[in-house]
Amino acid sequence: MKFSDLGLAPELVRAVQDERYETPTPIQTQGIPPALEGRDLIGSAQTGTGKTAVFVLPILHRLRTGHTSRLRALVLVPTRELAAQVAESVRTYGRHLPLKSAVVIGGVGLEPQRQRLRQGIDLLVATPGRLLDHLERGNVNFRSLEMVVLDEADRMLDMGFIQDVRKIFRALPAQRQTLLFSATMPEAIRQLAKEILREPVLVEVSRRSAPAEGIRQVVCPVGVSDKRHLLRHLLAEEKMLQALVFTRTKHGADKLSEFLGRNGHPVAAIHGNKSQSARTQALERFRQGRVGVLVATDVASRGLDVEGISHVVNFDVPRSPEDYVHRIGRTARAGRVGNALTLVSPEERPLIRAIEQLIGRRIPVREVTGYAVPRDSAQPLNPQGRSVGDKPWRQGGPATRFVKRGDRQRRRSW
Repeated sequence: MKFSDLGLAPELVRAVQDERYETPTPIQTQGIPPALEGRDLIGSAQTGTGKTAVFVLPILHRLRTGHTSRLRALVLVPTRELAAQVAESVRTYGRHLPLKSAVVIGGVGLEPQRQRLRQGIDLLVATPGRLLDHLERGNVNFRSLEMVVLDEADRMLDMGFIQDVRKIFRALPAQRQTLLFSATMPEAIRQLAKEILREPVLVEVSRRSAPAEGIRQVVCPVGVSDKRHLLRHLLAEEKMLQALVFTRTKHGADKLSEFLGRNGHPVAAIHGNKSQSARTQALERFRQGRVGVLVATDVASRGLDVEGISHVVNFDVPRSPEDYVHRIGRTARAGRVGNALTLVSPEERPLIRAIEQLIGRRIPVREVTGYAVPRDSAQPLNPQGRSVGDKPWRQGGPATRFVKRGDRQRRRSW
């Protein structure tokens, strides 16, 4: 099957061919036709499968006729980076159509966005918090809205946006087409889907939470204090052209990027404490190849789409097995081959076991000469991040640790 067989308008087929795409991916083959028919849809697919085109192309197909400069389509996404990438897809696939779009996200001024909204647009890409700001100020109305997309719904849940999403949907017209995409379907997302969708078509490609087949995964045992030195060694040994390195904390991202920079690696960092302009600039430098290493927290684990990432490195093993799948999904995009290396200290071994249980396979171990794990390493952590055999918390004492419980972090001395 080709894109021309899906029922898309000639202008869209031509735009897709301009990008040298000829054969749609499985989720595109299954999802685009019902979306063109006006059906509500739930899309569940592993990352890197071409999901964005499943909603961008039907939106543009619908908007090419009828009134222009009226807000007829809305795409809600959880992060600023994902908003920018969806907007780029809109520009790419809509290059032969006279449509106007805008992006409203946090971290930048409200006034330029308000002026853009008042000028009249056909399609809006937004993050929930900033869209609510504009809605409460009367800067946006949904009277002409026909299509709504909720992308990365499970990420919305993780980031605490679900109530904002519900407020937005209460302001939308009852008669509309709604498309929901989520890599996983926890109970809260299932309930939300029942509230906002009508007789949806379910499009599910591949096993949930399974990494792309083209990702070569390995774990590298190493002591905590040797991690950054092992990473420096691997960056040279593996000849990584574009490496995306994940840390657990913002402070850790800054410290690691400083260390790599001092050791001759062109590096940039992005995390939640960076301004939007700094994050955009760092991502663009990485995308253009001006820096070969991008250090990031999980703000980049979903939605980040940079062509040609050769390696994803988990400097810290993620607490959530699902986050591991999303992180490594930044490589081997669209059927390509990529590499995922995870640096595992003794404390993190149970987290790896939880990941292996989720993905249904053992991850090969690669021991690097010269980076032996010290025998006196700390006790291993359980999958929730609590040390096995921890003594009860007590006030006072020389050491302090942070333990994540739910969406909160509790600080205790022991």
